Amino acid sequence: MKNIVIIATGGTIAGSGEAGRTTEYRAGTVAVADILKSVPQLGKLANIEMISLMSVDSNEMDEQKWLQLREVINQQAARDDVDGIVVTHGTDTIEETAYFLNLTVNTAKPVVLTGAMRPATATSADGPFNIYQAVALAADDQTYDCGVVCLFSSTIYSARDIAKINNYKIDAFSSLNDHAALGYMRDAEVFITSRPVSKHTIHSKFSQLEYSALPKVGVAVYYAGAPAEVLERLGQDCDGLVVIGTGSGNYSQAWRQKLDALAERGVVVVRSSRVSNSIVFDEPIFDPHDHFIGVNTLTSYKARILLMLCLTQTNDIAAIRQTFFKY
Repeated sequence: MKNIVIIATGGTIAGSGEAGRTTEYRAGTVAVADILKSVPQLGKLANIEMISLMSVDSNEMDEQKWLQLREVINQQAARDDVDGIVVTHGTDTIEETAYFLNLTVNTAKPVVLTGAMRPATATSADGPFNIYQAVALAADDQTYDCGVVCLFSSTIYSARDIAKINNYKIDAFSSLNDHAALGYMRDAEVFITSRPVSKHTIHSKFSQLEYSALPKVGVAVYYAGAPAEVLERLGQDCDGLVVIGTGSGNYSQAWRQKLDALAERGVVVVRSSRVSNSIVFDEPIFDPHDHFIGVNTLTSYKARILLMLCLTQTNDIAAIRQTFFKY
């Protein structure tokens, strides 16, 4: 059998509350090892090793915790006796953690993130079955060199394209911009139907670098009547800025003027959209001075992660644009 390492970070999958209830619980309070005991079938899938790295609500995840998790994954993946890795994680920010790992872990071995929408103490908790399928996925040869993937409700998602679209159903995730899921599962059977073409893991230029910290990138949300002064405050404290605009990444003339001024001062500005399914290109009509970078099909929150990593290497606009096109 394959050897799979499960790295626990907390989240709803390890949450507890009033028996039977799916609400009013505390995340990260149940040991994942105890959850594994409720899935005895795991022993038929793989040899399991547990690492309790942290136990936090996913809203407490930050850049330093990402770097810590990345280091542990790289250490475990470098072992000859490890075939794949599963990370249990809260659902609220799992798509951000997954994308960061997708860009920075230096292995082609399967790395699978999963979690749960119901706490461990709920009736029909979804965590045990998600862990069962995640282990099966990590132990399957088809998952090799697929980049970091996420497994929820029998669906396999790429880290780049997954997004949480629902906050109360167990089938809470989807792929945005009409991107297909990578595949699906039927119990422990894996069916990979497509593979990612964007740069990831060992193919990413960010995967073999060392990081002690990441540049600071802020996010500004445009809405009707939004004051441009908020951009000035963010620009004073950030190396880069992701703007969540309307439509195709649009905003008012006052915002454009302020963003032009920030770009001329060296703040790298990325344009995104608040529309869930959107493509934001580099277009002269929205950027007559050629100052900004379109996110392509990335969400604004994943664009922030990619921009942080880009800024560890360069602040050249043309170079960063090429990276956004490939990643």
